[in-house]
Amino acid sequence: MRAWQLQEAKARLSEVVKCAEREGPQNITLHGQSVAVLVSRAMFDRLTGNEVSLVEFMQRSPLYGAEDIALERDISTTREVEL
Repeated sequence: MRAWQLQEAKARLSEVVKCAEREGPQNITLHGQSVAVLVSRAMFDRLTGNEVSLVEFMQRSPLYGAEDIALERDISTTREVEL
């Protein structure tokens, strides 16, 4: 993983982004300490499991299209809380 000083990364942001796409994560440092890592969108989606949209995720649910689900709101009173 290549390391970039913060001010160099700011000045050459487009190059840092291209390196993240081609080479993988790019380490950003401040005063010699790692403070951030820039990753490509594809890698971020793989790492976070966001490869499908929320709509696609919901449509894959076994409950999708089921019309016999009763959704009722709980009407009980709220609990007392001391502040």
